[in-house]
This record gives sequence, C-alpha cells and structure tokens, in this order.
Amino acid sequence: MRRQLRPTDVKRLNRTWRRNTHHRLGLIIESVTGPFNIGSIFRSAAAFGVDEVWLAGNATPPTNPKVGKTALGTERLVTWHEAMPAAEAVKAAREEGYTVLAVELTADAAPLHRAELGRDVCLVVGSEDHGCSPALLDAADGACYIPQVGRVGSFNVAVAAAIALAEARRQEWENLPES
Repeated sequence: MRRQLRPTDVKRLNRTWRRNTHHRLGLIIESVTGPFNIGSIFRSAAAFGVDEVWLAGNATPPTNPKVGKTALGTERLVTWHEAMPAAEAVKAAREEGYTVLAVELTADAAPLHRAELGRDVCLVVGSEDHGCSPALLDAADGACYIPQVGRVGSFNVAVAAAIALAEARRQEWENLPES
C-alpha cells in the first residue's frame, strides 16, 4: 500500500538530493510587483536551492507584509539583494560566476529543455505585464523560453520561475544513477 512519507523520511530524501546537487542557481527578479508572485517565487527558490536572488527595477521586496502569505517564511532561507538597476543585477550575478539567462520569448531564445542549464546559472524573470526589459535582455548572456502548446500565450511569472528552476535542477540530475 502506498503511503505518504513521514517528516523524517522527507528530510532524509531531500538530504540525498542536496548531496547530488553541485551547481549553483541564482535568480534575478525584475520589476515583479505582485507580493503573492514574489512570495511564490521565493518559496520555489528555497525549494530548489537557489543561492542568491537579486531584485531589479521596481521589484517588490520580500519584506512586504503581503509576501508572507505565499512565501510562508521561506524568504529567510534565500540570500537576496535590494532592488537595483537591471544591468547592475546582471553584472553582480556575472561577478559571482553565473551565466545569466533570461526566461523570455526573444528571436534567439532556446527552448528551455535545450538551454544549457546544468551549470552555475542565474535565471531571470521579468514583470508580470511586459517581461524582461530591453536593458536586461541586452545585458544577459542569452535567453530561453518555456514551450507551450495551449491557447494561452504565457505563464504567470511565479509559475514560469518554478518551471525554469525545476528544469535547471532536472538537467543537473539527469545523469545520476538510479536510486
């Protein structure tokens, strides 16, 4: 009979995945203003082991009281930097050794599953309405997009961030031996 794991078993399972994770993940959040989106992004960042988050443009900080409704305290588990201009955030991430890839539909963007994410990478998500700014796209090392087959043209920014973070980890773990 299938049963849910107990909290101790979940901790053990997560510890095993952590031991098999060697690449660093960063995240730049540009001009995402919805506190619930920020909270969800921070929760996903904490779950996927994001090392650093840079806020850019007019992104809402995780200290906003409304962020806590979706972050549920996870914003304390991720190092984050106060909002700065987009190009400065990209420069800061690059100085930390990350390759910076915007999650954005551009003419030269690679489909997410073909983007080289199995390395130290900093993913960028842009505002709810307009995506990444031209300045950020110019500063980034490249772009990737999430293929979609439905009739909707885009994902919610928090969902897009979670999908991209999950794919980065999936690529890293892809060749692990079966356990």
